[in-house]
Amino acid sequence: MTDLSKNALEKHYEWQGKIEVISRAPINTAEDLSLAYTPGVAQACLEIRKDPSLSYKLTRRRNLVAVITDGTAVLGLGDIGGLAGMPVMEGKCCLFKEFAGVDAFPLCVKSKDVDEIVHTIALLSDSFGGINLEDIAAPRCFEIERKLQDQLDIPVFHDDQHGTAVVVGAALINAAKCAGKKLGDMTVVINGAGAAGTAIGKFLLSLGIGDLIMVDKTGIINRDDTYENPAHEEMKTRTNRNVVKGKLADAMKGADAFIGVSGPNLVSEDMVKSMAEKAIVFAMANPVPEIMPDKAKAAGAFIVGSGRSDFKNQINNVLVFPGLFKGALSAQAKRITEDMKRAAAYAIASIITDEELAPEYIIPSPLDKRVADHVAKAVAEAWKE
Repeated sequence: MTDLSKNALEKHYEWQGKIEVISRAPINTAEDLSLAYTPGVAQACLEIRKDPSLSYKLTRRRNLVAVITDGTAVLGLGDIGGLAGMPVMEGKCCLFKEFAGVDAFPLCVKSKDVDEIVHTIALLSDSFGGINLEDIAAPRCFEIERKLQDQLDIPVFHDDQHGTAVVVGAALINAAKCAGKKLGDMTVVINGAGAAGTAIGKFLLSLGIGDLIMVDKTGIINRDDTYENPAHEEMKTRTNRNVVKGKLADAMKGADAFIGVSGPNLVSEDMVKSMAEKAIVFAMANPVPEIMPDKAKAAGAFIVGSGRSDFKNQINNVLVFPGLFKGALSAQAKRITEDMKRAAAYAIASIITDEELAPEYIIPSPLDKRVADHVAKAVAEAWKE
């Protein structure tokens, strides 16, 4: 156990939970009790029965998100179950509150059955203004999100997919600008074709990336092969226009950017040296990246980002979900659209001015509390448009 792990465990014993419910209504007198609870509360109930949309004005629903997991893909720990994933869900709720003032509640569903999970969330959905799906393994996460989006009239967002995609997009927007490259001229390699990698790939295509090469553990995804995974079957028709074949090292030759959402130490210095001039390397496996940032720099990478807080350019989706949900809730959005995600990415990127932009500073700090409001405004405007 590292010192950090030991200290974190001690704090969790001390906290005994990282969130709590605080009353917004004072209950000090008999009149207070009558107004907040019976008999006065009945009138609010009757108003909502007549007009369900008033639930956003007469209850906390307008600012309440459910953070939901089945515990099958918790951090890098894998399938540890919902109960063991609860500390992560609580932590996520803390970030919602601290960065965006959004109230969030953790829910751990004791099931691995897609339809059972969907049905459970659907039954609970009237209590919330949005649903944040978290740490659900692929490919089940795709189906759960899709079915919920079809059934519910509130935003449903799988953060491991789309939050990661948006923050990578923001980082790449600024990295390309800093390197003097146009997105439409760039070839980007993604190593890791699971939930996050697939979502990143789709999002980068929506941003107008010139060519995308995706690599999974069997090699480069290309249109000449057949895949059991429906997501891979879809992506093979949208990527790798030159039908490059082989392994990761083959994909990286001449590439402008590398994005890793895979595992530790999979990229060598020689691979980085084989990339195009002013290469961009986002090695985001945690806690050990595909290549350590200092090694990537030594190999000639112009811009390096990772998921770690002890190096420059930490690419962390805490820059995305608090502001994105704040904006969606304020606009009473019924879903999260591609336009809203693109607006969030450009909003994050725009926090850094042209004068500030540098190879060591292409993305705001995850602790930069300007970001959430900036993102929220852009997302709300995108929904209204």
